[in-house]
Order: sequence, then structure tokens, then C-alpha cells
Amino acid sequence: MSILFESTEINGMTIKNRFVRSATWAGMAGDDGSCTPKLVELMVKLAEGGVGLIITGHAYVSKRGQASPWQLGIYKDELIPGLQEITDAVHEKGGKIVVQLAHAGMFANPKLTGETPVAPSALSGFAKYLSKEMDLDDIEDLVEAFGQAAIRGKSAGFDGVQIHAAHGYLLNQFLSPAFNKRKDQYGGSIENRAYILIEILRSIRKQVGNNYPVLIKMNSRDFLEGGLELEESIKAGAMFKEEGIDAIEISGGTAVSGKLSPVRRGISSEDDEAYFKDAARAFKESIDIPLILVGGIRSFDVANDIIDNNIADYISMSRPFIREPDLINRWKSGLQDKANCLSDSKCFAPAMSGKGVYCVVEKRLKDKKS
Repeated sequence: MSILFESTEINGMTIKNRFVRSATWAGMAGDDGSCTPKLVELMVKLAEGGVGLIITGHAYVSKRGQASPWQLGIYKDELIPGLQEITDAVHEKGGKIVVQLAHAGMFANPKLTGETPVAPSALSGFAKYLSKEMDLDDIEDLVEAFGQAAIRGKSAGFDGVQIHAAHGYLLNQFLSPAFNKRKDQYGGSIENRAYILIEILRSIRKQVGNNYPVLIKMNSRDFLEGGLELEESIKAGAMFKEEGIDAIEISGGTAVSGKLSPVRRGISSEDDEAYFKDAARAFKESIDIPLILVGGIRSFDVANDIIDNNIADYISMSRPFIREPDLINRWKSGLQDKANCLSDSKCFAPAMSGKGVYCVVEKRLKDKKS
């Protein structure tokens, strides 16, 4: 049996294999961020399909941090019963699920939130809407919001939480010198820029304790002029490890990084896959922590080599599971052809129109057959 199907643990959370469904905005939540039957059904299919660890789409920890319509929320206690429907359904199928905690910062949508977006610094040229620089009270409120969201996640039965500090959202904005021009204790050196993450981690630990998995997703590089680079990213990762983070998921790019965004198209060969692999190798050489690698992985052999060569400990995918939620069961059965995903990202168009994310190509094929 391949090393990919070994059982492992992250701070007491047993994961039946090394496959992770990376956080994916599904566009299936209610207008207030509440859980829907459609969202529960999606998570059940992933659990039934063999995914070892499911990470939810980014769930906003405060109303001001909402990025997209029909985005999952975790900003108020009234959402807990709906969230528990997700965890109960996944656990019933033998799966594990972590909720991703997020705030969009300058990329929040004021048409949805009714408020001016906030950011480490008030900058123009990045986001569609103007944002205001966060003052110390705003930062204190944010730290508290992440802690409260984490205890809601634990109360709802999630097996852990993941802090979203990647892809140009608020916590990545603090880490990145392209976005963070502050002159106080939250700006300047990487130690200062990462400090809000340390405060958030402490706030979360205060709520959930030390024996509960807390993960982080962070950029290896922003692929922006003056943005976060690998050397400083590794320094920040080491700080998080010392503070007690349980695992790091490595990604890169932002919504304004052009062709080097987190979601890249045209992955047609194995050479195109695992586009953050070199960054993962550098992290692994510097920090002794469970490492999750996302970014264009489509082939069983590529995934196997990444684990076998100790480049990362887990393989994280998103779009392949949109087309094939049962991909892992297929690979485990011995049918180890490349994932059917074409990496065209057409799957997100239906979500933007309120229909929820699905593979347009797969649906077209099924419609022809019927």
C-alpha cells in the first residue's frame, strides 16, 4: 500500500490517509452565512469519497470580513447548530473536518457587509473598494473575533480549526510588506508583521485549549512587487511553530498576482503540478512541523513522490475534488490515472451566480448521456 494511505495524527486528530481537501469557497451557504442542505451534501460526498481531512471554505469570523456572497459564516452563535449538521454528517461517514477561519480585509465586499473594508494600511490600487487602516481597537476586536469563532467551531464539533493567512486576505495583508505599511508594533520587520497572528493564536488557544488541532494556511510568496518572499515566510512559520501551531498548509499568490495566483490554469503535465513544491521543501528543511502542500497536484505519482521524498506530509487539493469527490477511493482501488480536472476554473462561475460550485465539464457530459 502506498505511503499516501497511511494513517497519521495532528495533535490527536487521526487522519486515515494523507489527502486533504483544501478550503474551497462553494457558494452554497445562506445569505447570512448559515449552513444549507446543499453544503452538507457536498461535505458528505467528500467524506464518502475517501478524503482524509476536509477543510471547509473560508468562514468569516466577523460580518465585516465577508468576501463573497453565499460564503460560510462563523461570526455568531446562532450559526452553531447549522455548522453541527456538517460535522455530524461528515463524522457519520468516518471523515474528519476542520473549519477555516477567515477575514477578507481590504477584499471584503461592502455591498454584503454594509461596512467600509479594513486593512493593515489604507492603500489604493489593489482592491475594488477603498479601505480604512485598522486602529488598535480594530485589531483587538479582530483577535477576539478569531478566538470566539474558534470556540464556535469546537462547539459545533469540528475536529480543528485553520487560520487563513494566505491569498491576500487580511492576515496575509498583515504579513505582506506590499500591503502592510504600518509604523507601529504591527508593521516593519517580519516579527512585527507576524505579531497579530501570534495574538490570534493565543486568543484561539485560550478558547479551545492546547489539545485541539489549530492549523494555519499561509503564503510562501505573494508573487507581488514588494510582497512576502520565501525567506520571511519561513521565519513567520517558525514563529507560529514555536507558539504552538499544529500544522502549516503552504500556498502562494493573491487575487491580484495575475497568472501566479493561488488558482492556476492550464496544468497539463506533471511538470506543471505542485507549483509550491520548492517552497515546501525549503519549509521542511527549516521547520519540524506537519506540512500540507497545495497547488496544482493532479497525479498520483506526483503526490506519492512528494510524501516519499519528505517534501511535505500531506497532499491538499481543491478543484480535482469538485469534479471527482471520490478521487481518493478511485486511486486507492488501483485506478491511479491522473485526476480528470482540466484546471480551467469554470467550476466557480456557477457559484458566482448562486448555483453553487460544480464542474461545468462533468455536468455537460452527464447531460449529454441523459
